[in-house]
Amino acid sequence: MIFHLTDPATWTISLAAGEHTSSTTGRSLAEEGFIHCSTAAQWPATVERFYASATELLLLHIDEAQLTSPLVYEQLDGAPEPFPHIYGPIPLAAVVEVQRLR
Repeated sequence: MIFHLTDPATWTISLAAGEHTSSTTGRSLAEEGFIHCSTAAQWPATVERFYASATELLLLHIDEAQLTSPLVYEQLDGAPEPFPHIYGPIPLAAVVEVQRLR
């Protein structure tokens, strides 16, 4: 299981489109080239570091076996361990749970 953070408005757009293509806050898959994700151990720190000011936040639980695009673990500058990145849209079938954090 990997995890992706998004806001309710963006998720609503994804539901209508039939896939999720938001990479991170304010950036699309087309702009970034991949969708930022986290492991179970990584997402709490990601929330603190990048989403501290978010008033509404969802955590998408993604079943890696249901992905149709490549999943690559990559080392980011200054990160203690690699992060999962999805190089394509996330099909709705891969999202097995949507958890409201705020």
